[in-house]
Amino acid sequence: MADSRDVPLVLGIETSCDETGVGIVRGTTLLADAVASSVDEHARFGGVVPEVASRAHLEAMVPTIDRALKEAGVSARDLDGIAVTAGPGLAGALLVGVSAAKAYAYALGKPLYGVNHLASHICVDQLEHGALPEPTMALLVSGGHSSLLLSTDITSDVRPLGATIDDAAGEAFDKIARVLNLGFPGGPVIDRYAREGDPNAIAFPRGLTGPRDPAYDFSFSGLKTAVARWIEAKRAAGEEVPVRDVSASFQEAVVDVLTRKAVRACKDEGVDHLMIGGGVAANSRLRALAQERCEAAGIRLRVPRPKLCTDNGAMVAALGAEMVARNRSASSWDLSADSSLPVTDPHVPGNFADESHGHAHDHDHVHEVSKENLYS
Repeated sequence: MADSRDVPLVLGIETSCDETGVGIVRGTTLLADAVASSVDEHARFGGVVPEVASRAHLEAMVPTIDRALKEAGVSARDLDGIAVTAGPGLAGALLVGVSAAKAYAYALGKPLYGVNHLASHICVDQLEHGALPEPTMALLVSGGHSSLLLSTDITSDVRPLGATIDDAAGEAFDKIARVLNLGFPGGPVIDRYAREGDPNAIAFPRGLTGPRDPAYDFSFSGLKTAVARWIEAKRAAGEEVPVRDVSASFQEAVVDVLTRKAVRACKDEGVDHLMIGGGVAANSRLRALAQERCEAAGIRLRVPRPKLCTDNGAMVAALGAEMVARNRSASSWDLSADSSLPVTDPHVPGNFADESHGHAHDHDHVHEVSKENLYS
């Protein structure tokens, strides 16, 4: 293992959904971000098919890892650790990544870190804007998650303040795009059409924004239904559906609620930073409205570049590097995937830790089972 533990070299593997992501970071510096997407294979089904995703990960894993190592200009022997998304996500897809990470870590004699997908989405911002402030308020919005999280230590303390009670924001984008016959995935295409539409053309509802509603929870199911019915009514009347105005008005309803609740959480918790991550964070209107409202409230906004917002291995490597730098206990070889891993568990520590002393045995478990570098 490298002596300079403050700048660890870590490879991260992400397979929670349909992206096979492999990233390599040194400390908070991104060296490689290789992605193999199976989105085209899912498009004809109108959504991600778990079995298709798992098979695609199997085919893409080794080539993507090799590509990342070549891009970073490092040898696998140089790594200080292997990090992998242990959950949440699709169970079969996660198992492919976890199995691969365990195999590489075992062969290389390196510590293994099973990390949380959501915490990784927060940590990736360190690659863009430097060390995360503590505490950090994070708004994570994707196809599977819409969450408000407060983190005082990304490796050990992430507290959920609110989450979606039904559809996630990204899921709603996909469903409305399907109703509009715009294809899959829906987020990017609706964003494009919305730029040419009027966000105030149609008054779509804002879910859970009443005075008695939960302050930080989200609901997009009612909005999705309202938009679909509006479109159906237009078609039933034989009228043309104004796709650009519908896209803009729907998008505005989503980002209005997201940003309003996120800024409120910052104010209520006394946090002067807001980080936005997840695939929907690539949405241009979400970024613009968040910037506008954060500036008005005296809050500093941190949003990674769009490529780092979608699922990627760089975010997993970033959290893994932070685990190594802070000397967090590595995972043990019985690490498994957990499709519902709670965000309160930023990583899955090994069961070899000495609880009475509160720390692991300096990763000795690795060398007990693999005393030599088996990788070639």
